Amino acid sequence: MTAYIFQQLSERGRAEGINETTKRRDARRWFQNAAQKVQRVNKNLMLDDRENLVNSIDAESIGKMYMFSYLPKHKETLPYYDMFPLVFPIDLKKDGFLGINLHYLPPVLRAKLMNAIYQTINNNAYNDTTKLKISYSILSNASRYRYFSPCIKHYLGAYVQSSYLNIEPTNWDSALMLPTEQFKKATKEQVWKDSRGMI
Repeated sequence: MTAYIFQQLSERGRAEGINETTKRRDARRWFQNAAQKVQRVNKNLMLDDRENLVNSIDAESIGKMYMFSYLPKHKETLPYYDMFPLVFPIDLKKDGFLGINLHYLPPVLRAKLMNAIYQTINNNAYNDTTKLKISYSILSNASRYRYFSPCIKHYLGAYVQSSYLNIEPTNWDSALMLPTEQFKKATKEQVWKDSRGMI
């Protein structure tokens, strides 16, 4: 079962004529705009979507999108952190993984980064076989991915507080814009201002 918020957005899209014949870019734009208008999301309800929950990030997870609860090891010394990351894992580490947390960008830059990295998608099926073919070296060597730098984070498996919600590719554009960021020690506006300064 798809998380309730995604079901709602899909139903609204169908009601407004967004379907499989709609151009993918137009559909993406519609879902991004619709998700931006959502005021609040029940994160606990999202993490109750048992059909799409996984217990770990492994090689098969690279290039897929996940949400999860996280409490960083060095939370006392970090200037701020996101307790509910929206991440594309890009590399496995001994103690966890490296990922792109899209929450560190304001919505307009998230959309620009996603438009760029969609060019690396491995197929157009938009099902559980669909993923991005990305790595740190690919991202760092192409100017069109320049927005990714504030988003690269190292997540330690021992500090993940929940299962990982695997976001289906048909819901990536909605998830991208939903207000699920949960920054601590700074407002999202301050985080986004700092991120702009890093680009």
